[in-house]
Amino acid sequence: MKAKDLLSRVSDNLSVGRSFGSAYEKDGLYVIPVAFVAGGCGGGEGPTGTSSSDTDDDDTVEESPHGSGAGFGGVVFPVGAYVVKDDDVRWVPAINVTLLALVGLGVFRFLVKSSMKARTHRRG
Repeated sequence: MKAKDLLSRVSDNLSVGRSFGSAYEKDGLYVIPVAFVAGGCGGGEGPTGTSSSDTDDDDTVEESPHGSGAGFGGVVFPVGAYVVKDDDVRWVPAINVTLLALVGLGVFRFLVKSSMKARTHRRG
């Protein structure tokens, strides 16, 4: 796969449309989705060339193995949407309850561990 093809696929997959869909109009409202998009890609190509054989029988030249590869990864999640009606624009946030719960549990765990460490340092 060529780098141009890879970058084309990256732009197709890391877009707001992947998370939310495209903007649309319904009943006089125009809804514009907004998403957080982050990603990265990389690639490389191995060495190419030839090497000679060290046998006494014949002096053959072999092509050395080579290869190339590329990949990408990313995350897209909805943040909210702008809703436009006539001249009025308002922001409607997308609330991800699961993400909020996981962040809350992480903060709680951090606080508990910090207080336990503080207690052991005071005693010692």
